[in-house]
Amino acid sequence: ALGSIEGRVAVEYLDEIGVPAPPGTKRYAFKCHRKGDVVYPVNGIAFHPGRGTFVTGGCDGSAISWDGRNKKKLALLAHFPTSVAALAYSPDGTELAVASSYTFEEGDREHPRDEIYVREVLEHECRPKGG
Repeated sequence: ALGSIEGRVAVEYLDEIGVPAPPGTKRYAFKCHRKGDVVYPVNGIAFHPGRGTFVTGGCDGSAISWDGRNKKKLALLAHFPTSVAALAYSPDGTELAVASSYTFEEGDREHPRDEIYVREVLEHECRPKGG
């Protein structure tokens, strides 16, 4: 999965390195991290270590979980005081660390201080649809 400054995520499969697409699945892209007509960059993507789902973080200050295989949004995990700069799951997938840091998308201005949040991951936030 690849995030972009245009508020999109592209999902591709890498057959040449042994990550084949599930049968009948093709690469695709989807829009995310938008509020009305305002588009926010996607700054980070983290894959759940056991479920294959992933979470994205953007300059809108939100973290959202996705089921890439079924092309579904799972949950809005949280809103943070400023941009989500990076995300990472714990090795067992029970916790998610989120770095909230202004990324200067609106230039130099007053902004909340940088912080790292660690939150418990709930089952419905990472379980694939229908699984």
